Amino acid sequence: MGNALAAAIAILAVMPSALGEAFVCIKTVDGMSRNPEMYSKLRTNMILACALVETTAIYALLVAILIIFVA
Repeated sequence: MGNALAAAIAILAVMPSALGEAFVCIKTVDGMSRNPEMYSKLRTNMILACALVETTAIYALLVAILIIFVA
């Protein structure tokens, strides 16, 4: 029971990660609409930023899996 609760708490780190990724995408689309000639540069930076933000969710999932199966 304690392991499941600890894993659930570890997964709670995914929610801020998802909100951060959504914020990055919102601001990029806003920038693209204001300055269309910067499209390719903004898109590249958005993909990099989303990848970096997504690693937080992957780490949280890894911690939850380790808590469930190892502890």
